[in-house]
Amino acid sequence: MRRIIIGTAGHIDHGKTALVKALTGIDTDRLKEEKERGITIDIGFANLVLPSGILAGIVDVPGHERFIRNMVAGATGIDLVILVIAADEGIMPQTKEHLEICELLGIKDGVVVITKIDLVEKEWLELVKEDVINFLKNTFLKNAPVILFSAITGEGKNELLKVLNEKASNIIMKPENQPFRLPIDGVFIVKGFGTVVRGTAISGKVTLNQVLKIYPKEIETKVRNIQVHGKNVEASYAGMRTALNLQGVEKEQIERGDVVAEPEVLKPSQWLDIKLTSLKDIKHPIKNLENLLFYVGTTEVIGKIILFGKDYLEPGQTDIAQIFLQKPVTVWRGDRFILRRASTNTTVGGGEIISPISYRRKRTKPWERKELEFISQADPLSLIQYYIEKKGFLGIAEKDLQLFVSIFGKNFEKLIKKLSQKIIKLKEGEKILYFSTKSQEELQNKIVEALKKYHENHPFSPGITKELLKSRISSFIPDSFFNYVIEQLIQKKILTKEKEILLLSEFKKIGTTEKEELRKQIEEKLLKEGITPRNFEEIILEFRDQYKAAKELSQTLLREGILVKVSEKLVYHKKVLEEIEKKVIDFFSKNKEMTLSDFRAILGSNVSRKYLIPLVEYLDKKKVTLRVGDKRVLRKRF
Repeated sequence: MRRIIIGTAGHIDHGKTALVKALTGIDTDRLKEEKERGITIDIGFANLVLPSGILAGIVDVPGHERFIRNMVAGATGIDLVILVIAADEGIMPQTKEHLEICELLGIKDGVVVITKIDLVEKEWLELVKEDVINFLKNTFLKNAPVILFSAITGEGKNELLKVLNEKASNIIMKPENQPFRLPIDGVFIVKGFGTVVRGTAISGKVTLNQVLKIYPKEIETKVRNIQVHGKNVEASYAGMRTALNLQGVEKEQIERGDVVAEPEVLKPSQWLDIKLTSLKDIKHPIKNLENLLFYVGTTEVIGKIILFGKDYLEPGQTDIAQIFLQKPVTVWRGDRFILRRASTNTTVGGGEIISPISYRRKRTKPWERKELEFISQADPLSLIQYYIEKKGFLGIAEKDLQLFVSIFGKNFEKLIKKLSQKIIKLKEGEKILYFSTKSQEELQNKIVEALKKYHENHPFSPGITKELLKSRISSFIPDSFFNYVIEQLIQKKILTKEKEILLLSEFKKIGTTEKEELRKQIEEKLLKEGITPRNFEEIILEFRDQYKAAKELSQTLLREGILVKVSEKLVYHKKVLEEIEKKVIDFFSKNKEMTLSDFRAILGSNVSRKYLIPLVEYLDKKKVTLRVGDKRVLRKRF
């Protein structure tokens, strides 16, 4: 069965409730105060089966400016609007504001009904009709039929039903193939049953005993009973006015503005990225950092507007922006919202959510604006690919990706399948992660680059463990992705794995004979340098093509004590130092103390202080000599 939601709109006391009663036989003013005052205060509901069998839920909204909050809550989920204008008053302030709200909420079609025609003369009625047609010229109702109606005589009722039936047949129904979601516009207790919530199901399907969550509080609950238009049913679908009897939740825990939905399909957020349009005739432009009332679904919350690259959004302009809310809300990409000024009680703009979970962006950074502009225009496929690529080596969890794009289930799977050549799907523990092939290529390059560097610096090493290699690139890379890329490189024969060691397949280890020959050359050079060696780095540079190998091997010789580092830049062969030590001990066999001049005489008169000081300090450190004032004595040996 096709099902739609029809909503009324218009100024107070223009006959909206009387029109609904004439069509359905239901009086939507149910509150005592509404009966006493003769005005609609809160949202009212009725149902109507149209001539073709289409089931229409009718939402009657209040017309008074003080109850705009209730009007917006009622307008959520409307497919078709009936704009009501009384013949005796014509176009009034809330006529205009309600129409603007409907347009900002993305309502695409409707019908205009001029009511109370029994109260005016025909000539006056023609003037009112002409005014209405002119008023609608630049709105989404510019081609809408204008029907003359009287709730007293019933004139126009059949024509209105016919038009509603035709238009309802062309309405695109709300998506059933997305998860169930229902913004709550009423909470009450039914004796013997417990807590009941009501609202318009805006997507999906709900069945008895289904587990749901109440957002943004994230309270888990279960469906005990379902009613649609007062009748118990097994299931309710998108586009139906629905009442749910919920298990395990108290009335006090829920309020209008909460959303009841399937688990894991919404995430509370105070930061939202938005596409914002300001109304053409507002007196003052929307200011950067201005606090406005934000309406989305059935929620009302104060939010601070953050504009990008400008300080004002002039009347009639559309731009990307952010809003920071005083409390978290749960929305999907594409949801519509309204903005109002509390100080003047006027609607100033509205638009759609382009990112339902965001963070504080820097309005002065050009790339933030560029990203928002892309997100606002991107189709679902491009958006999924963008978010995966943006996460790079870290990958993005499937649940997070679905929340960002607000697409789930089979719809999501179809899009992922289309991207199968550009993305990689891996399991990391309980999570499913997505990575781009672009990130795979970048990680492959980094792995090869890291191994090349390692081989250059450690030419005698057989390779490196996977764990150590990963730590040299980034320890934040998920193991599943790192292992996947390593395996791909092994399959392509770029890498070789020997037990737990990884190495580049092109890497050639230096053989034992070559290593021994290089070791011998290093030792010979240092012996040849004698007592006055050059800077150690300068000596190693002479090995040119074998520099890296000589550098690594020299470190081994230092660790073994074959070479000895006397100062930061001076390195001696141990045999040279042993010869110096022997000469000093011989000197002390004939003398009790040794001055620096004596030490120069022992080593040779051409030895400068550059070498004398580090060498004598080396002897002190080795406990051959002991410094006493400006002289040295031989340490006692046992």
